[in-house]
Amino acid sequence: MPSSPSRASFCRPAISSASAVAISSPRRHWTSLPARANATLRLIDAYDFEVDLANGWLRARLATHAGYRTVQTLPGVGPTLAAVFVAEIGEVDRFSDAAHLCSWAGMTPRHRESDTKVHRGRITKQGSTLVRWAAIEAVQRIPSGSWLTSTRAAITERRGRNIATVAVARRLLTLVYYGLRDGEIRSLRRGKAAA
Repeated sequence: MPSSPSRASFCRPAISSASAVAISSPRRHWTSLPARANATLRLIDAYDFEVDLANGWLRARLATHAGYRTVQTLPGVGPTLAAVFVAEIGEVDRFSDAAHLCSWAGMTPRHRESDTKVHRGRITKQGSTLVRWAAIEAVQRIPSGSWLTSTRAAITERRGRNIATVAVARRLLTLVYYGLRDGEIRSLRRGKAAA
């Protein structure tokens, strides 16, 4: 049987040429690193300019929106979440009541019914993802001592933390509806007058 060439003789030239490429490649790119960094910084400056331009336009547009200022009075809702509510919900008059807004946002439980059997499941999640996210985020940021915090604690005792969070988010979204529709939230005004 003829002797076959050893495996090492085939691998040795490949290994030596690969290491030569690996060693020389980073040096070649290091010389162009400052130029690439400067190009990236110029792109970041251009994007910052566009973001600042859009922010200015949004601030000017939201400054005259009565619902935007009203929604910010809700606990846990700041300027960003209020802007999300205003932008995503749009014209609130298209909803006949707050329950329709909550249903549109996917914050209502599924309802399956057949004859006398009724099954209520998880929330539908069939509406605007951003409105749902903003409502849940606002509930997570509610400061302690708020009436929504006590409501959340009571529901948490009975049903669990996640169900309580969604239930309070649905109540908050109801208040957002009235704030956007009327430009004021009467239930908050009554609470402050009683205190």
